[in-house]
Amino acid sequence: MNNYKRSILIKASLILVLVLLMFSSGYEIYKLKGSSSSNQSRVGFQGMMPNSSGQNKNFNGGMSQGQSNNSQKQMSNGNSSSMPNGKSSSSSTQSTKAPSNWNGNKQRTPNFGGNQSGNRMPSNMRRGGNSQSNSYSVEVIIYSIIFIVSAISLFVMVIRNQIKDFEVSTKFLVPVLVLIALFLRLFIAVLLPEYSSDLNLFKSWAVSAANDLTKVYSSARNADYPPLYMYVLAIIGKIGGTSVFSSYFNLFLKLPSIFADILTSLIIYKLANKRLSRAMSIILAAFYLFNPAVLVNSSVWGQVDSFFTLLLVLAVFMLSEGKVGIASVFFTAAVLMKPQGIIFFPILLFELVRLKSVKEFVKAAFISLCTAVLIALPFVITNGFTWIFKLYSSTVGEYPYASVNGFNFFSLIGKNYVKDTGTILGISYHNLGMAAIVLITILAFVIYLKGNSKELAPAVAMLEISGVFTFASSMHERYLFPAAALSILAYIYLKDKRILTLIIGFNITIFSNTYYVLMQGIGRSNSTGYTPVLAVTSALNILLFVYCVKILVNISRNRGGVKVD
Repeated sequence: MNNYKRSILIKASLILVLVLLMFSSGYEIYKLKGSSSSNQSRVGFQGMMPNSSGQNKNFNGGMSQGQSNNSQKQMSNGNSSSMPNGKSSSSSTQSTKAPSNWNGNKQRTPNFGGNQSGNRMPSNMRRGGNSQSNSYSVEVIIYSIIFIVSAISLFVMVIRNQIKDFEVSTKFLVPVLVLIALFLRLFIAVLLPEYSSDLNLFKSWAVSAANDLTKVYSSARNADYPPLYMYVLAIIGKIGGTSVFSSYFNLFLKLPSIFADILTSLIIYKLANKRLSRAMSIILAAFYLFNPAVLVNSSVWGQVDSFFTLLLVLAVFMLSEGKVGIASVFFTAAVLMKPQGIIFFPILLFELVRLKSVKEFVKAAFISLCTAVLIALPFVITNGFTWIFKLYSSTVGEYPYASVNGFNFFSLIGKNYVKDTGTILGISYHNLGMAAIVLITILAFVIYLKGNSKELAPAVAMLEISGVFTFASSMHERYLFPAAALSILAYIYLKDKRILTLIIGFNITIFSNTYYVLMQGIGRSNSTGYTPVLAVTSALNILLFVYCVKILVNISRNRGGVKVD
């Protein structure tokens, strides 16, 4: 009877939370209706930006003072919606056609988010400096502390067999937790919309892509993402650009990442449920669903790292299951989603080398090529064959700094936002970073072959992103984000309790870095400065990488010579 009563109490509590979140999120979304001058229209950095001479310069989302005043007047009249036909009554969503980004005779024009060199301004410098960001700081910190303490406690209890099962059926518990996580995301996505003026840039791309998808790179403001996500933005632009849904444009921009979070957690649950206990599978899925590092990135910031991470999760999952062909599709899609996808592509090659099969190699190469052609061909036809190469080369060289607010080795030694031409022992920071990438890839390759198992794919992917983020140059605060999910997959496949420490550790540093840059008003300058948070987080990332190497070397030695498929 006691078990029955506890089950009823748990169900009632979860349903109550779900109902409250449904009504709260519904009410917040309802308030957006017909209100284009809501907070969601005010996503623009309005602060001081250093110019090339080191003096401060007024910067208002790429607008002149006159444009800013006009925009404010237009918004006060309730006319700030942006339409797919390119017409806009607010300069915040204006899609003014700029000269081609890829014409060799023209410089990239800093129409929006540009800096003095014409490059797109780093995300932390495009942040809105609203006082509202600080008003929720205490709540976010309290939630994060409770979350981490609860996660550690649950992990320890499951490992010690103190929790063997939950007293609620999975058919009830999993769907309810997913719905709670979904409505929680919708609630905070609308309640805290103005932290990310990156949404303004995505909005510009979405409007241009909706007008003419294949010409987005010449018509949108500094469009520098690879082509895959432009398809998603085109759909959002078509829907959000209508008069009916214009009030919800910013929410629509966040939805792909929100749904990606949900799908990633479901993959984690399904995979863990096959390999681990029922209790641990639910805990791991819930860990990702309610993770503050994930919530801040997707639901508050409105960034696309969750969508990118979903592709990587699918890629390593398929590779670990022996489905090389399908894995090739997702690895290639990740590269065509964000340039950072190149960091993970060698893992596919590791498995092909391990298999020693010419047939598998040819199949993977053919599928990868077809996937790339399918995604990029419409843009190549419009922009020329060399366009894709210019896009990647331009993006890679866009931030020539030792660190771009990524709390890593370079930040630890005081080189955050220092030009990567600086040197250590006569070697430039850029070259040191490139050497680190090569060495980390070689190390990952040796571990993978020594371990002789495709189940090492998630762990090696975790090692790659941890090492590259920690020791490569030009790292942004968000680039470690995939480790949040990859560390969980690594634990599911390898079942090594030490990886639970990495799960907790990486999520702490991911949150700390993202939260500090996003929510503490760092948008008013191009650097966080050298602070205790930066130093501690950077040092912790280095320690986590070293510990990750130690764990995987140990695992690969134990599995060496034993083919585990």
